Amino acid sequence: MHPATTAVAAGRPEGTGAPLNHPVVLASNFRGEEGEYARTHGTPTWHGLEAAVGALEGGRALAFSTGMAAAAAALFALAPKVLVLPSYSYLGVRSLVADLVDQRGLDVRFVDVADTAAVLAALPGADMVWMETPTNPTLDVADLATIGAAAREAGVAMVVDSTFATPVCARPLEDGATVVLHSGTKAIGGHSDLMIGLTVTADDEVYDRLHHARLVNGSTPGALEAFLALRGVRTLPLRMERMQANAADLATHLAAHPAVAEVRYPGFGAMVSFVMVGGAAAADAACRAVRLIVPATSLGGVETTMERRQKYAGDAHVPPGLIRMSVGIEHVDDLWADLSAALGSIGA
Repeated sequence: MHPATTAVAAGRPEGTGAPLNHPVVLASNFRGEEGEYARTHGTPTWHGLEAAVGALEGGRALAFSTGMAAAAAALFALAPKVLVLPSYSYLGVRSLVADLVDQRGLDVRFVDVADTAAVLAALPGADMVWMETPTNPTLDVADLATIGAAAREAGVAMVVDSTFATPVCARPLEDGATVVLHSGTKAIGGHSDLMIGLTVTADDEVYDRLHHARLVNGSTPGALEAFLALRGVRTLPLRMERMQANAADLATHLAAHPAVAEVRYPGFGAMVSFVMVGGAAAADAACRAVRLIVPATSLGGVETTMERRQKYAGDAHVPPGLIRMSVGIEHVDDLWADLSAALGSIGA
């Protein structure tokens, strides 16, 4: 079944007379023996979301309160002693790993995900390789098939943060991933109105560990958030089709603009990063000058957002003039008119 069909059909209530959509189940307790307690067993709203995302990825999904809660659960459940981690990746995960280094003596080997040979060389003796592809915010792409095969052979668990790719553009379980992560706050939810995270695995034992991690850490999603995320899943393929077309078009325009030194677009997904010729000052000026595009830090929504990433202390490795843009579903002509006017206003 095509992803566009799966996104619409999966995770629906079954049975004659059942509603087409799972309702928002506002309950923490259930009568009888089958459903004992929401934190332990979940609710129908969670289950619908998990069924839909699991079907898209080809595994069993679990919903969490946030993407970071899902990431923490993967680290808690698999408990690596030696971790291979991208040098350029989401700041939140790197901060969490830094805490584990301090608290548990976790050994971390940093790699460039785009350098497959370096990733493979770091695998011997490791017990987890963490891949983020495309990376945030530099949009480097990992060769998951090659890395996944090598990790399997070496007995190394592979966790893939596929937030930027979404289940529409990638299915990392097919490339050997043990766990796939999503910040559903981003494109899966798609409307900048919720926070939620998801893990997906095809390994039943790992699923049980992740479920236990969610239970004991209390990182369960809210009922309304699960409902909104499932509604977002229904239109995810359609939104991604428009967002990717817009992103490719804007990347082409940006590459030809004299104010832009470099454009990073991997050829799929809705994220485009570009480096301004004038560095940090020019990037900040461009972010202030846009009118339709929103200067904001989150991403994956129907609206286009952009920001200069190196302003965050943990992203000091990012080029000073790099702007990360999350491309939405607006008409691309309007987006380019706004962006080109902003670039022109800073004397480009």
